Amino acid sequence: MKNSLFNLLNLHRGEQDKRQTLTNVVSNISFKGSNLWILACAIIVASIGLNINSTAVIIGAMLISPLMGPIVGAGFALGIYDFDLLKKSLSNLLIATVSSLIVSSLYFLLSPFKEAQSELLARTSPNIYDVLIAFFGGLVGVIAITRVEKGNPIPGVAIATALMPPLCTAGYGLATGNIKYFFGALFLYSINCVFICISTFVIVKYLKYPAATQVDKKYQKRVQYGITALLVLMIVPSVYFAFSLYQQQKFIQNTNDFITKEFVNNGDILVFKQTDYSSNPKKITLAFWQKNYSPAEVKTLSQKLESYGLSNTQLFIKQNDSTNIQSLRNDILNEVGKNKIILDDKDKQIAKLESIIAKNNFDNKQLLSEAKILFPGINALAVSNQNIAVADSTQNITMVYYNATSLLKNDDKIKFKDWAKKRLNIDTLVLSSTDK
Repeated sequence: MKNSLFNLLNLHRGEQDKRQTLTNVVSNISFKGSNLWILACAIIVASIGLNINSTAVIIGAMLISPLMGPIVGAGFALGIYDFDLLKKSLSNLLIATVSSLIVSSLYFLLSPFKEAQSELLARTSPNIYDVLIAFFGGLVGVIAITRVEKGNPIPGVAIATALMPPLCTAGYGLATGNIKYFFGALFLYSINCVFICISTFVIVKYLKYPAATQVDKKYQKRVQYGITALLVLMIVPSVYFAFSLYQQQKFIQNTNDFITKEFVNNGDILVFKQTDYSSNPKKITLAFWQKNYSPAEVKTLSQKLESYGLSNTQLFIKQNDSTNIQSLRNDILNEVGKNKIILDDKDKQIAKLESIIAKNNFDNKQLLSEAKILFPGINALAVSNQNIAVADSTQNITMVYYNATSLLKNDDKIKFKDWAKKRLNIDTLVLSSTDK
């Protein structure tokens, strides 16, 4: 059983010759000539995708981007203690990063559309999921690189680890002078690079790639000590950042649980929510529609925070009185500004629902007055959209009900039906008469 499990999980099966793999990795590091042109074009495509909020375009840019090369090269260099390969990988990664920032900044400077869309906003601050995606995506990518049969994981890795969009978002931050977006996106990009590099190092060590040898043994030891120290300096802060992001995500989740159970489930309508994780103590500020809380109630609710895992957190509830109403209004407007894209999406959904509702709202009185001009015998009329069950499915049908003082002739029925289709701007409808 143990041997079967070992064979099932054995990464050495199907492994490519180590020297050939290393040769392939080294060949994908350089950013000169065609690679640099491809990168620049990919950056422009990704920037356009962020500009027009198109996920498909952004995915296309990630697929053609060669950014993974030097990051994987740095991971291999750390794993085999190759200082020259590490210098080459990092210098090329720096060239690629600076070039990407320049190209994306120029694009957003020249673009007449500078509004931050939801795809762009999603890359302005990292969370714990970005760390997990970068690490496990990197693992998949490196495993694929070391195989004889490469298979199809690499395009998926390029999409999942998402190196391009944060770089383009950082370029947007530079172009628009939004330093918060610039540093947030660059931090996300750095996290992706570091954890892909760490996952590469893990696989290289697991597959036991031989250490690079130097003629001078003392120099080789210095290189090994230096790279080991660099690894510690890279991994320790990365673990700290990953834990901090986990804590932040946990705070957001616990806050949402607290609000749902203590307020929303009791029928309170939340109109404003603001959290501050970076302050000490952390802060939660809320406001509700036509609902005020006494100081005693706020104190009781604050005491419940710890039971939701929200220790060292202060609760503030803005009251709907004359002294606070203007402040609350300003806060809500600020939040609206920050979440404009989300609100725009909601507005679109509302407009869509209103459009559906409008299709069911017909001015039957006006329709009857118009129909009577052409067909004087009609004295009652109603139009509605109906969901009709047909066999194992349903379909939507526009029904026109009418009543006439005398039966309409077949020719008049056809004319009436044609008039109704034209008047209602629909292709098909069903006439139904209450005539006897």
